[in-house]
Amino acid sequence: MNVRRLIPTTAVAGAVALGLTALSACSTSDAADGGNGDKLKVTASFYPMQFLAERIGGEHVAVTSLTKPGVEPHDLELTPRQIGSIGDSDYVLYLKGIQPAVDDAIKQSGVKNTVDAATLTTLENHGSEVSGHDHAHEGEEHADDHAHEGEEHGHEGEEAPQEHSEGDGHNHGEEGGADPHIWLDPVKYAEVAKGVGKSLEKADPDHAADYKKNTDALVAELGELNTAYATGLKSTATKTFITTHSAFGYLAERYGLTQQGIAGIDPEAEPSPARIQEIHTIAEKEKATTVFFETLASDRTAKTLAKDTGLKTGVLDPLEGITDRSQGADYIEVMESNLTALKKALGAK
Repeated sequence: MNVRRLIPTTAVAGAVALGLTALSACSTSDAADGGNGDKLKVTASFYPMQFLAERIGGEHVAVTSLTKPGVEPHDLELTPRQIGSIGDSDYVLYLKGIQPAVDDAIKQSGVKNTVDAATLTTLENHGSEVSGHDHAHEGEEHADDHAHEGEEHGHEGEEAPQEHSEGDGHNHGEEGGADPHIWLDPVKYAEVAKGVGKSLEKADPDHAADYKKNTDALVAELGELNTAYATGLKSTATKTFITTHSAFGYLAERYGLTQQGIAGIDPEAEPSPARIQEIHTIAEKEKATTVFFETLASDRTAKTLAKDTGLKTGVLDPLEGITDRSQGADYIEVMESNLTALKKALGAK
């Protein structure tokens, strides 16, 4: 995938300098103080991180998201004010590889408590086609398998951002890189939640008990969501779904489905004529019924393909942001809507 409209590195560095210059002289790394008794200042990179911070942090945190509702996260350009807010944070939660501009700003911010969600679970490589091996039962029986990973990485919340060399699988923009859409698998998202909870406990020990309680409640809710998906998608007329944005690789793998992406991980990339013809063939062979598009990107490609193949169109939300067009008010509700859409498209029995 080719990342588009990225800020040049020099521009980011300059903006970082401006942002840091604008900061007050107050300490930004003493998270335990939480601003002299005020709420912990948390900066989240985009919605899936914001949701975790708000649900786990509860009343003890004030969360600011760098990505406004309706903005495609990959296209985010940071203002000097936003970069300054990163440096003025007590705690930063992000997912490295999704937003290079954010990665660069965090790296240069000097914030002590930074947590990269990608380090709290295991990332995998997913192409335009992702075949799922039936892991639905694994989601039910082994949702806690990687809980220790969250605990082991919890200390990272007290350290500077990790350095990753090129080609290590965290660069969203490089072909063959790891798929960052971990939040669309409720089991992986629960693993991340546990790690975030542990890191918040260490960043703000005065409220550790509440963070643990909130984490446990969220993990339980994600477990119920996983069970609903595993049950709802266990028996279907087809296992193949077509989408304009290849964001659902983890979800497909978890529940034994096959994702056929028209393009790739880039939601607005134009598919090649060869790929379009291939999708035609796959749709007929696998009895696919629906071409899914998302709320934050154009539906033009999906509608064109659907018209050419006689397929229906539908919305499958990658949950990179919540807007008034979203089929739900938060992560859980939109994921439930996604399940309903998948069950209909796949002919769930």
